Amino acid sequence: MFDMQPFGCMIPRVMDDVFKALADASRRKLLDELHKRGGQTLGELCQHLDMSRQAVTKHLGLLEAANLVATSWRGREKLHYLNPVPLHEIYERWIAKYERHRLDALSELKKGLEENTNTKK
Repeated sequence: MFDMQPFGCMIPRVMDDVFKALADASRRKLLDELHKRGGQTLGELCQHLDMSRQAVTKHLGLLEAANLVATSWRGREKLHYLNPVPLHEIYERWIAKYERHRLDALSELKKGLEENTNTKK
């Protein structure tokens, strides 16, 4: 069964995989690192996390299964890249339909409150 949306379709199981992948803070950090600089090796990505190489490999496997990370080979090196398409599809379905200016205002308010909290410490 397909979940038809005006901006494309995602199979529900695939969308579930994306949300499952995003549920873990370590995987979100990996995606953030790939957003900063794509084409990183496993070793380079391990430098950003306080966990074993095997754990990072497992997280990358889940991100690849959710189609959030794409890979390519350069010689013997496996390079990892962020694939933003599933995130964009979620954005179009779950966020874009709400009024953007209100969400932007709430986001700015949240940032301001967090900055005030951090400066008072």
